[in-house]
Amino acid sequence: MSDPILELRDVKTHFPVRSGFLVKRHVGSVKAVDGVSLSVRCGEVLGIVGESGCGKSTLARTIMQLVPATSGSILLEGRDLAHESAAQSHALRRELQMVFQDPYASLNPRATVYDTLAEPLLVHRICPRREVPARVAQLMEHVGLAPRLMRKYPHEFSGGQRQRIAIARALALEPRIIIADEPVSALDVSIQAQILNLLARLGREMNLTILFIAHDLSVVKHISDRIAVMYLGKVVELGPAVDVIERPAHPYTRALVSAIPVADPDARCGARFARRAR
Repeated sequence: MSDPILELRDVKTHFPVRSGFLVKRHVGSVKAVDGVSLSVRCGEVLGIVGESGCGKSTLARTIMQLVPATSGSILLEGRDLAHESAAQSHALRRELQMVFQDPYASLNPRATVYDTLAEPLLVHRICPRREVPARVAQLMEHVGLAPRLMRKYPHEFSGGQRQRIAIARALALEPRIIIADEPVSALDVSIQAQILNLLARLGREMNLTILFIAHDLSVVKHISDRIAVMYLGKVVELGPAVDVIERPAHPYTRALVSAIPVADPDARCGARFARRAR
């Protein structure tokens, strides 16, 4: 087993709750992430699954340093992201990129696809300015979009195409880790399969480490090597994807598995009668 590229040690993200009219007093905390410890190996796809409000997205934003951690350590190849200087954090941005849930909200509606993909290349000086158009065209082809569309705006694309643009933007800096925060939940089922297959292919071709966040176990199983199940801000079960799905150990995981839709009506009815018999 290779050394972990990303390691979380007892990470906590708490949001203060204040009360009062003139004088705000601290009366409690919302424990969105409450002591998560994980390690992710290079090239691995780790699925993080749980119901809405369990802390999945907050954990992703904490890893990206978009939300400060209350305590704990987030180590990228041994370097604690929470204690890096501004210059070092800027350099580390190339290593970590994120794909958000809603592709329309995450893209600037006033910027063309070319502007969206060219900006990170120019800010981080990935290539000379004269090479940027060719690099943008290459990124679009990489995610299955025609380069001739680069002068269009986000509203001129479908939801699946917008998510491909968001993935291309994440790939622009040649990161080592991509955090995909429910990237297919806002898409049709047929488009979901295309985006999942795209992420899986890019992960293999570019040796990407992917944290794939979702609330649907059937989607997570399709792409993940391992699955971490979150409940009330904690990881309650972690293991190989097949083991977690077929032999869940925690009651909450079993509840999630029982909610997976079954395509065969007879099998679904048989499972329902079996549960009643128990």
